[in-house]
Amino acid sequence: MAELKDTTVAAVMEQLMAQGPDGMAEVFTSLFNLAMRFERERFLGAAHYERTPGRRGYANGFKPKTIDTQAGTLALEVPKTAGAEEPFYPASLERGRRSSRAVMLAVAEMYVKGVSTRDVEAVLAEFGIESLSSSQVSRAAKLLDTELDAWRNRPLGAIRHLFLDARYEKQRDGGVVRDAAVLTAIGIDSDGRRHILGVSSEPSEAEVHWRGFLDSLIARGMRGVVSITSDDHAGLGAARKAVLPGALWQRCQFHLARNAIHHAPTVAIRKRIGQELRRIWNAPTPEAADDELKRLVESYRGKADRLAGWLEHNVPEGLTVFAFPEHTRRRLRTANPIERAIQQELKRRTAKVRVFPNRDALIRLASAVLVEIDEEWAASTRIYINWQHPDD
Repeated sequence: MAELKDTTVAAVMEQLMAQGPDGMAEVFTSLFNLAMRFERERFLGAAHYERTPGRRGYANGFKPKTIDTQAGTLALEVPKTAGAEEPFYPASLERGRRSSRAVMLAVAEMYVKGVSTRDVEAVLAEFGIESLSSSQVSRAAKLLDTELDAWRNRPLGAIRHLFLDARYEKQRDGGVVRDAAVLTAIGIDSDGRRHILGVSSEPSEAEVHWRGFLDSLIARGMRGVVSITSDDHAGLGAARKAVLPGALWQRCQFHLARNAIHHAPTVAIRKRIGQELRRIWNAPTPEAADDELKRLVESYRGKADRLAGWLEHNVPEGLTVFAFPEHTRRRLRTANPIERAIQQELKRRTAKVRVFPNRDALIRLASAVLVEIDEEWAASTRIYINWQHPDD
C-alpha cells in the first residue's frame, strides 16, 4: 500500500501542477479513493494480499459511486470486502458512520428475513453488499446497539427548557406493517446550549407513552425544567402535567399557524391568516397580543364562525412566551429547532428504509442520527439562547 500511496500522491501533485484549481475534482477523487482503500485495510487488519493471523476478511473489488461536492461531481471507486463478520462501508462517504451502519442494518435485516425486494437489494448495493447472513447482521447490530444504548441512558443534569416533538415511521410488527411514533426531546441548559436528551419509539402518542418518555428523562437526572415548547400532541398535555406540573407550556406558533390554515373555510382566508397571526406573535406586549387576537376573532364572527371559535380557544396557548424576557422569545416560541435539526435529518435517513423490519431497527437508526447531531452541538461554541439580557 505504501507504493500505491506514493504513486497516487505523485500523480496528484503532477495533476495540480498541470491543471491548477481546474483539476480539483480529479485530485479529490484520487485522494478520496486512496483514503477509502486505507480505511478498508484498517477494517480488514491487513494490506492487499498480506497474510496476517488477525485478518478479518478479504478485499473484494470496487463498486462505482458518484457524489456531488463543492469541487464538482466525483466518480469514486468504493472498496468492497468479503468474509468479514461486520459489513464494511467507508465512513468517509457519510457525515457520520453510526447512521450509515444503522441504515445498512435495517435494510440487511429485511434482506435476511425474507422480505427482500428490488428496493432492498438496491440499497444493499449502495453499500457494496452482495450477500449477508443472519449471524453477520446480528453481530453487527449488537456492536452498534451497545454504543447507542449507552448514549440513550447517559446521565442528564439541569435543563431549563424542553422542546418535544414526534414523527411517525412504518415498522413491521408480527408480520403486519404498523405506524410507530418516534418521540424526541431537546434540552437547553443554563448556559444556553442545546442537547439532544433522548429518543423513544412507541406504538402511539398516547399519554402512557409520553409519560413514560418524560419519566425516563427524570430518572436519568433531568431537573430544573421551567418551560416546554411543543405542538398539541395527543397525550402529551396530560403527560407533561403529571410529570412536570410546574413547567409552563408554549404551544408551537408554527404549528398553530399551519392548523389555522386547515380551519380556514376559503382560499382567500387561507392566504392571509398567517400574516394576521404574525401580528399577534410579534406584538410588543402580552396586552397588545390579546388585543390583536380579539380583533382577529371578531373580524371572523358571522362569516367564519368555526374559525373564529378555533382561534379564540387555541391561539392563547401560543402566547405563553410573553412570560419570558423579550430577547429569548424568538427562540422559545416554536419547536422549529427539532423540526429543522432533527426531523428533516431523520426523514432523509429513514427514506432509504421505508418500512423498518422491527422496533429495534427503528430506534437504532433514530439514535444513530441523533447522537451524531448531539456530538456536533457539543463540539460547537455556539450559544443557542442567551438567558442574560444582551446588554448585561
